[in-house]
Amino acid sequence: MPTTNGTSIGVKLPPPTTPPDLSAERLAWIALASLPNLGPRRIAALLSIFESPSGILSASRQALGAVEGISIRLAEEIRGASAADAHALIARADAAGQVVLVPSDPAFPPLLRSIPDPPPLLYARGDLAWLDRPAVAIIGSRGHSRYGEEVAAALAREAVGAGAVVVSGMARGLDAIAHRAALDAGGGTIGVLGAGADIVYPAQNRGLYDRVLAHGLLLTESPPGERPIRGSFPRRNRIISGLAQWLVVVEAAEASGTLITVGTALEQGRDVLAVPGPITSLTSRGTNRLLRDGATPILAPEDLAEMLGATHAGHGAAPGPVPAPCTLSADEACVLGALSLEPMQVDAVTLAAGLPTGVTLGVLLGLELGGLVEQLPGAQYRRRLQWG
Repeated sequence: MPTTNGTSIGVKLPPPTTPPDLSAERLAWIALASLPNLGPRRIAALLSIFESPSGILSASRQALGAVEGISIRLAEEIRGASAADAHALIARADAAGQVVLVPSDPAFPPLLRSIPDPPPLLYARGDLAWLDRPAVAIIGSRGHSRYGEEVAAALAREAVGAGAVVVSGMARGLDAIAHRAALDAGGGTIGVLGAGADIVYPAQNRGLYDRVLAHGLLLTESPPGERPIRGSFPRRNRIISGLAQWLVVVEAAEASGTLITVGTALEQGRDVLAVPGPITSLTSRGTNRLLRDGATPILAPEDLAEMLGATHAGHGAAPGPVPAPCTLSADEACVLGALSLEPMQVDAVTLAAGLPTGVTLGVLLGLELGGLVEQLPGAQYRRRLQWG
């Protein structure tokens, strides 16, 4: 059914398999985490004093109110939380084909337990087994370039080939490209949402949502049916970076939402990797500045494989244009040398190569047939990017 900010997922899958646990401590976790005004940082502060969720729920109103950030009204809400609330939330999740995860659950992502503000509760839909894999987060701009699209897809394939799962935010642009490439390569992917796991947002990603549900995993802090609200996406970014050992930024403009995730990754002690781009590209300004400020550069897909501890025989080529074979003619070498990774009009190629237009067009056709050049709409050409 369509909604204002998203679309309900059409596919109906059973909830992920997890050992049923209705212990008092787990119910206390769920009851506590379901309080809308509490939040992960306040729960962390309470746990540092009362040691456990059941200890928090059994604390007196006066003891709770003495904690910084806990008002008397909030203390009353905590005192009013009950196991019945937890059972109601579990039933709501079950009805939506989701499972509730709390930090005490064996399936809860262990890396998330150690971040500064761990989510006290997650809703999961899909295959929980993907949480057992090493994870690489691949993120980038919604308004990406063709170069960014190819690099994000190549890195997702490389991560899958190295046995990792690809994590991203299910947004338009490079997030969606990374998810699709991981699935196309036969691997798994984890989509971290800023809405309920039964809400498709953005709506045009319905096909991707269905694929991730069938072959990956969706995670969110938002309960079933909750649409995106202001602040949902910046808050979910800490989960994207928190799930992964490595955060790869493919393209990012300055002051973009992507860089918010970089900030959470640095706070969490994660390794931040960035793909360099043309200094003339607005979508690469953020990544290039990250490199200037100390991010690890990704210069070839095998760089990522090495960080994942994989060895890839035969992957020795650096990213960039396909090297010119020694059999190129002089004219072919001139035209190929004139082209770059950015699209160029025929007139610009002709001028740079110093050849007549007719000769240039003939050479471009031969190079395209040879797989060295790609023709783009609008009679534009560029050197073909080949990874690995």
